[in-house]
Amino acid sequence: MSHDSTAAPDAAARKLSGRRRKEIVAVLLFSGGPIFESSIPLSVFGIDRQDAGVPRYRLLVCAGEEGPLRTTGGLELTAPHGLEAISRAGTVVVPAWRSITSPPPEEALDALRRAHEEGARIVGLCTGAFVLAAAGLLDGRPATTHWMYAPTLAKRYPSVHVDPRELFVDDGDVLTSAGTAAGIDLCLHIVRTDHGNEAAGALARRLVVPPRRSGGQERYLDRSLPEEIGADPLAEVVAWALEHLHEQFDVETLAARAYMSRRTFDRRFRSLTGSAPLQWLITQRVLQAQRLLETSDYSVDEVAGRCGFRSPVALRGHFRRQLGSSPAAYRAAYRARRPQAEKQADAENTQTQSPAALGMGAGQQGPGGAGQSGHAAAHHHQDHPVPLQARRTAAASAVGSSASMSADHRDAYVPSRVGLPGQRSGT
Repeated sequence: MSHDSTAAPDAAARKLSGRRRKEIVAVLLFSGGPIFESSIPLSVFGIDRQDAGVPRYRLLVCAGEEGPLRTTGGLELTAPHGLEAISRAGTVVVPAWRSITSPPPEEALDALRRAHEEGARIVGLCTGAFVLAAAGLLDGRPATTHWMYAPTLAKRYPSVHVDPRELFVDDGDVLTSAGTAAGIDLCLHIVRTDHGNEAAGALARRLVVPPRRSGGQERYLDRSLPEEIGADPLAEVVAWALEHLHEQFDVETLAARAYMSRRTFDRRFRSLTGSAPLQWLITQRVLQAQRLLETSDYSVDEVAGRCGFRSPVALRGHFRRQLGSSPAAYRAAYRARRPQAEKQADAENTQTQSPAALGMGAGQQGPGGAGQSGHAAAHHHQDHPVPLQARRTAAASAVGSSASMSADHRDAYVPSRVGLPGQRSGT
């Protein structure tokens, strides 16, 4: 899912200064940047694909600081241009920034500000949004970044309207994207904006990616919060909320536990996490529902009750809005697409735990009790599929040592990209 702002028509209609050209794209690289994100605009805008019906851009790769530039993996790059080349570009892309806590070079920020003042389109991919925010280009604007860094972006730059749910945000002359692959989504969107659906579709076929990806970042969000919250009084309230998701409570309950008015609590919570407390709470309940749908045989009604939803209807509504699928369809798709490797691992584990593998005779008892056969053990294991091993550090560590959480809430599952029926179409 994407966000195309219509609130800034003046910005979208601004004209380039005489020395800038619409077809020229400058990519601003810094030392320490991840090579994958850095390569995305180079591949999209730097390769001549006119034979496939993709209009050609002219690419200028610019060093944002003195080189050589060291990337992830220890590679060293030498950019053919410096900051002066940005003055010719109609589009300037910042694909990444090396640290979300350190300030970018002031010379690079000045170059971005000048480019924007002269009508250039400014693009930040993933952590590149932090560079745009440091330059003041996101003040008062909607923006996104990788969901994991969105709370930090919101806290560090409170005037930026950060939405961690979007794959990318187009606000006319300033555009931002979520992490890694979402950078491809935004670059395709730029081609589509400049040259139409046919050109974007031709480029997508060359890159072997969908022309428009469905959904947003909701399915990847976990319950982690910025590390800075660990020393904040809200940490204990957040930890309590995560530990009691199975209970029915609302934001007023959380505000009362924080000894704040609802208005003050909303403002304080948003400044720390980049999200409204109600939306955050709903997201956590949906995430918990995902985990139960994947790892248990509870009915949808039971899942709703164990996740604090007032009714199964409420669960279904929020689940579909966030993930584009019903809970039942999500469970069916998850089980149908369970990785073959896990099934093989299950079979190996079952063989290892069988009486024969443990060196037991047919009459000996295994760990499961008297008379449990290898077949019965295998059947029991298959009835309770193990969850995916892609789990993130829980909010237990993110909210500080004072947070006391049950084992069931210490790990927050980041859902895998399974294909689900009824997913929302990107816009």
